Amino acid sequence: MHFSRRGAQVGLRELLEGGVHFGHQTRRWNPKMRRFIHHERGGIYVIDLTKTQVLLQQAQEFALQLSHRGGIVLFVGTKKQAKDGIKELAESCGMPYIDNRWLGGLLTNFQTISQRIERLQDLERYEAEGQLELLPVRERMAARADLAKLRNNLGGVKNMKRPPDAIFIIDLKTEVIAVQEARRLRIPIIGLVDTNCDPDGIDYIIPGNDDAIRACNTITKAIADVVAEGYGAYAVQEQERVRVEQEAQARRVAEQQAARAAEEQARREEQAAREQAAREKQAAAVAAATGPATPAAADEPTTDPASPPEVPIADTVEGNTTDS
Repeated sequence: MHFSRRGAQVGLRELLEGGVHFGHQTRRWNPKMRRFIHHERGGIYVIDLTKTQVLLQQAQEFALQLSHRGGIVLFVGTKKQAKDGIKELAESCGMPYIDNRWLGGLLTNFQTISQRIERLQDLERYEAEGQLELLPVRERMAARADLAKLRNNLGGVKNMKRPPDAIFIIDLKTEVIAVQEARRLRIPIIGLVDTNCDPDGIDYIIPGNDDAIRACNTITKAIADVVAEGYGAYAVQEQERVRVEQEAQARRVAEQQAARAAEEQARREEQAAREQAAREKQAAAVAAATGPATPAAADEPTTDPASPPEVPIADTVEGNTTDS
């Protein structure tokens, strides 16, 4: 999905006012940067800002699409002209940064670096909970020194759970180890490249002055703004996705509960029907066992105990003759 940028593009006037066009002295140049040089003035090369503007837009588009997919852009600038702006602008867009010193293996040996990051997080938690104050003096001092060192070197990447998807670098000469590690892992590089640097291996070259604070901040802000825009849209989409998934899960749970309730009701009704049938069968069996008397017993006359016994007719006739 292609995400369109709504923010204003960086104009030539803004680049000019930021001093992005000033290159290095002519005796300190890299011939591979020839195609980005407009002319030479006073022993200093002047960078062609029209090319800088076009290439900056391409880098912004890449950073925008990457962040809109939830990608991580690592901001790197450890020289004094760049470090303050790198920290401020990276934090403003919620991205990790390195502003003090690049630790070798930060990318290529990220598993080991992750252990140091976990140590930093543990020490910060101990400090917040007041547990460091409970340690003996020597251990407390060692823990505080370790905490300060880790914060200085890894404080900007303590929330980075995985290697970045791209890296933005100011001054390729100063950050040569970062460039080497990123190229080794094939991580795309966005670089502010001055006239004394080698642009080979940089995926998105931004020709410009990397020695002036304002120039560094101008380019860094241009990248940070689009990253903030793209990642903000990604966050909104993620919230919507989570909401939809939660609603779908709630519906599934409700449907499962309703299905279980229907099954339980059907089971109860079936059980009641079986019990009723059993009771009817038992009643029929009892009725059959205690049914009406036999016909022979029904035809026998019943005698009244209060009535006199019957005398046979022959005996009566015989008695009358004797009396005569």
